[in-house]
Amino acid sequence: MLPQENLLRDEGSPYLRQHGDNPVHWRPWSPEALAEARRLDRPILLSVGYAACHWCHVMAHESFENPEIAGVMNELFVNIKVDREERPDIDQIYMAALASMGEQGGWPLTMFLTPDARPFWGGTYFPPDARYGRPGFVQVLKAVDAAWRGKRASILQSAGELAEHVSQRLGATSLPGMLSTEAGRMLASGIDDMIDQQLGGLRGAPKFPNAPFMQALWLSWLRSGNTNHHDAVTASLQHMLSGGIYDHVGGGLARYSTDAQWLVPHFEKMLYDNAQLVRHANWAYASTANDLFRIRIEDTVAWLLREMRLPEGTFASSLDADSEGEEGRFYTWTDEAIRSALGNDSELFFKYFSLTKPDNWEGDPVVHQTVAQAELAAGQPEMIAGLTSLLLAARESRVRPGRDDKALTDWNGLAIVALAEAGRSLQHQDWIEAAAAAFAAILAGSTPDGRLAHSALGDRQLYPALSSDYAAMINASVALFEATGEARYLEHGAHFLKMLDDWHSDAGKTAHYLTASDSRDVPMRIRGDVDEAIPSATSQIIEAVVRLANVTGDIALQQRAWTIAEHAVGRIESQKYGQAGIINATMLALEPSKLIIVEDPALPGLVSVANRNPDPRRVDIVVALNSDAQLAKLPDEILPDTRKAGAYLCTGLICLPMIREPLELEKALRRR
Repeated sequence: MLPQENLLRDEGSPYLRQHGDNPVHWRPWSPEALAEARRLDRPILLSVGYAACHWCHVMAHESFENPEIAGVMNELFVNIKVDREERPDIDQIYMAALASMGEQGGWPLTMFLTPDARPFWGGTYFPPDARYGRPGFVQVLKAVDAAWRGKRASILQSAGELAEHVSQRLGATSLPGMLSTEAGRMLASGIDDMIDQQLGGLRGAPKFPNAPFMQALWLSWLRSGNTNHHDAVTASLQHMLSGGIYDHVGGGLARYSTDAQWLVPHFEKMLYDNAQLVRHANWAYASTANDLFRIRIEDTVAWLLREMRLPEGTFASSLDADSEGEEGRFYTWTDEAIRSALGNDSELFFKYFSLTKPDNWEGDPVVHQTVAQAELAAGQPEMIAGLTSLLLAARESRVRPGRDDKALTDWNGLAIVALAEAGRSLQHQDWIEAAAAAFAAILAGSTPDGRLAHSALGDRQLYPALSSDYAAMINASVALFEATGEARYLEHGAHFLKMLDDWHSDAGKTAHYLTASDSRDVPMRIRGDVDEAIPSATSQIIEAVVRLANVTGDIALQQRAWTIAEHAVGRIESQKYGQAGIINATMLALEPSKLIIVEDPALPGLVSVANRNPDPRRVDIVVALNSDAQLAKLPDEILPDTRKAGAYLCTGLICLPMIREPLELEKALRRR
């Protein structure tokens, strides 16, 4: 039997430990907690959140730290707390259940489950007393208990039907669909119709970076030459990188803007947002030569290395939105604080930056730039860096937001890819080395048989890997091979694919489940088809297998990628939203491109052209003159002639004649 006390104090998740002193008898999600609910025949109160979540903190302070409310929770329910970043599988199941009830999702997620973990009612944030049009939390607890006692048969029936619906939606098998570039065209066209033409991003508020949508538009431009789609991405990036959602003092992007102007963010900073920002800004800089994108890449990577890098070499998950009990306090400034930090240079600062405090914002003003100020500042990078470095030094005296120090393998995989690619483009070998160090740290935490952890805190492995972890690390393997030429990264990628297939493949070997086959505490196995702030697990798998097959020239693996993509397309034909990532990945399967360069490493003229012209559809292989070319297979298993310097650019099975001159290669890559 589990003791009647809070069991979160010794958990590995920083978010769970934040709740370790609550008077609630919290349990982590586990077979033991689920068994307790069945033994006591009590409903489960499931609360899902994450360490940087502002409203999670609010509900914790208002309700979970309140002894009277905790007493009601302890009397009526088995209370389980989940870190959604540690257990995205659990979060996705119950978030889908909430959506199926017709409710708006978000965190904290508050769900009520039968003793066998089937959902029957839920919501998000509940205040302790009725307000905001929401019932008070104690009122909710007692109403759910009364319904459970008085209408159990009806609740069990509806819970069973809801669980079956969610299982079919998230875990179903389907016949293969047809891969077609038309799906990518329709997706990009639909997104373009939703773009805010004045402010970038999608129309309305709140505004999110929405990386899968931005990638859909970018791939459409690469494929069709539709400049509207290219400009929608670059304009959106310009607006968000000028706005208050970007930290102009310390670098890095907040999770989203609460308004349509990108002005007042929800101040938490997530690793995944910034990894994707670096990658997208790298593409934008390559196509526009706009220095704003280069500067933001450099400042964001500096922030990652300065504030998010862990002692092991991996990267932390997030920085909190709150400090000293106030959202954004660490990041906002008054006019007086600016003048105190900058002295005589303050007027220069206000030439290039603005301070704005909207009527509905209770904190201090937010630093941002107009697009014109951002363009002006991009021409004075050293002077701007001098100003912001003084503000950064002044800001260091403030109480810092909390950092969630767990290292998530899939999010780190995204960061490794971004650092490796941007390091190549902008000639930052130190970024590539940082990516390699993070990769090595993740490998060091694997089990003796080579399985990865999904999450780690120091040397403590918190949970076995998900399919998204192996996919992200395959993509990281390919990116590091491109950046270093070291064959060992492809060997690691092949091993990660074997682990993915061994532990996550379905019976027909046509798709994968998010959780491993030996996971004992999942109420259902789901595919991971739905995008969130990052592309879905399935889309990352398709991309990973496509890129690994492309770089190795493995024909059987290319067919495997095609099969996985076809079955994913078949599954999403009946889905209504959240599948942009899968469609994007199928575009990579339809249009794989390979560039093989033979060159003297001491005179990297062709390599430099490739590095500054990134393309997400392309893999690059560099071979030194007069060296072994076994890792550089052209179509039909043909090997390039390494006695002559030159570049071989292939799309599918068709290759251009060998290119000898850098300018000629530049033209070929820009013709796409």
